[in-house]
Amino acid sequence: MASHRRPKQPGRTRVTVLTATAAAAVALSSQAAHADSPSKSDAKAKVDKLYEEAEQATEKYNGAKEKQDKLDKQVGDLQDKVARGQEELNKLRDSLGSVATAQYRSGAIDPSLQLLLSSDPDTFLEKASTLDQLSAKQADTLKQISEKQRTLKQQREEATGKLKDLADTRKALGEKKEEVQGKLADAKDVLNSLSAKERAEITGSDGKDGGKDAGKGGGAGGGDRASRGGSRPDINIPAGSGRGGAALAAAQSVIGSPYVWGATGPDSFDCSGLTSWAYAQAGVTLDRVSQDQANDGTRIYDQSQLKPGDLVLFYGDLHHIGLYAGNGMTLHAPKPGANVRYESMGNMPFQFGVRIG
Repeated sequence: MASHRRPKQPGRTRVTVLTATAAAAVALSSQAAHADSPSKSDAKAKVDKLYEEAEQATEKYNGAKEKQDKLDKQVGDLQDKVARGQEELNKLRDSLGSVATAQYRSGAIDPSLQLLLSSDPDTFLEKASTLDQLSAKQADTLKQISEKQRTLKQQREEATGKLKDLADTRKALGEKKEEVQGKLADAKDVLNSLSAKERAEITGSDGKDGGKDAGKGGGAGGGDRASRGGSRPDINIPAGSGRGGAALAAAQSVIGSPYVWGATGPDSFDCSGLTSWAYAQAGVTLDRVSQDQANDGTRIYDQSQLKPGDLVLFYGDLHHIGLYAGNGMTLHAPKPGANVRYESMGNMPFQFGVRIG
């Protein structure tokens, strides 16, 4: 009769090894999940860097856009000049042709013989005098035609060069636009990898948009770079005077407007778009780009000498600009995903101020 034996139970040692192996697998899986999902501090640092790079590319885009606008106007003016010059040249040629035709029709008869055959010598002498004047006019017309042709050639060559510059600038403009959009898309991806609560803590939003609006210019911000201070600090902002004061007052009227790259107001702004718009309300035309606005007035390197309304520039390459608001604060359009607001100047590397007028 066959014996029925109970299956041998695994030893305690084997159970312990299996349990430890399973626990290790769970731990590794958890670590891998954490590795795939960046920590909030890492995400914030990455978003900050991407937004700063996007802002740098934005100012380069603004510079290319301004150059394109100028070249468009220059090319248009040159083409108008060439068209007008060609019309004048055609008229000169027509007048020269009329003179030549008239002389041909008169026949190449010797003037002395025409005088002898003329029934009215006085009339012939008057016509002969007119013929001499026409010859002189013809020579002058030839000279004018030659000069006009030379001018037209120069204008056409200049227009051709401007058109090439325009084509190159449009290409650069497209590349910068793609770079900005790429940086903003990368920042959005980082934010979307976080929970709604973490996104809200980084961006200062309510977390309901799921990061979908990151980089579109909407939403409030808070904290340094990724989430700076609120738009209305608990301090007294002094009133400015003169053009700077008027520019600051204009900027204060649009606090809360969203940052949108390439925008110059009145509903949305990038950093240099806000400063140029604010000064335009004060009757002053500034250059479009922050690096150029740095040369639009007198530089002030001592921060204690700044006055409300002075331009203030940040970072070594001067890619960010705002308006000095007094008490160590700047009023600026900070970055994508944030609104026009006040912020402590200590949050960014200050370079110098610029006093306009």
